[in-house]
Amino acid sequence: MLISVKNVNYVYGSGTAYETQALKDINLEIDQGEFIGIIGHTGSGKSTLIQHLNGLMKATSGTIFFDGKDIYEKGYSMKQLRSKVGLVFQYPEHQLFETDIFRDVCFGPKNLGLPKEEVERRAKDALREVGIDEKLFDQSPFDLSGGQKRRVAIAGVLAMEPQVLILDEPTAGLDPKGRNEILEQISMLHREKKITVILVSHSMEDVAKYVDRIIVMNQGELMYNDAPREVFRHYKELEKVGLAAPQVTYIMNRLKEKCLAVNTDATTIEEAKEEILKALKQRSIHLPGNR
Repeated sequence: MLISVKNVNYVYGSGTAYETQALKDINLEIDQGEFIGIIGHTGSGKSTLIQHLNGLMKATSGTIFFDGKDIYEKGYSMKQLRSKVGLVFQYPEHQLFETDIFRDVCFGPKNLGLPKEEVERRAKDALREVGIDEKLFDQSPFDLSGGQKRRVAIAGVLAMEPQVLILDEPTAGLDPKGRNEILEQISMLHREKKITVILVSHSMEDVAKYVDRIIVMNQGELMYNDAPREVFRHYKELEKVGLAAPQVTYIMNRLKEKCLAVNTDATTIEEAKEEILKALKQRSIHLPGNR
């Protein structure tokens, strides 16, 4: 198991009047190569959870293991952990600061103390992986579009060659075209590089389309941890905690109520299309005169 979270609790403002328990007895395992979605309303604990996974926050109690090693053990290198578990914050382009794109992406691997040639190789590879053309390498990051800035910020983390890529709302603030481009790029990276991807998102359609497993956080607790179709079967329970299922889930359940024999587990438009066509075909076969 690549990441193992054991009985993790986290308390903000411990011992003060503002004491709040943000994580409550979290137990979770994440394997190499998984694509995981984390959803939850604002204040559910999802951002707090992901910042524990690369050591930016330390659990009040409990243990986290990365690749079999306790990250809280004395002498454990947090610097090494953060090179293996890369975290891309929401609006990561606000963290771009160098005079040109290439230098910005070089910053992370350079801080690892790698030779200049290795640093530059990693930066070039990472920029190409996110679809940034080489002719833009010398351009100021501040002259780029919102989607391009987001790609450069992701490249800065990829240049560290992490085993795990965590993205906190990576499409926030982007137009639909930019949003789709970023998600497709992340999906391609997952497929081609076989890295573990953890995607925090408020879009049910996005997690339904891309992830293998969904973790639902609610008031600091792990509410669901299962395949998308299993989680979205509980759409009424999700509504009670301020969440929802993809629109497809509601459409399929409504069609089922109207006596069309569809499988309500469909979570994407493609799956829904297949189910509806199959159900309509079956219905036409059983109509009088079609026997």
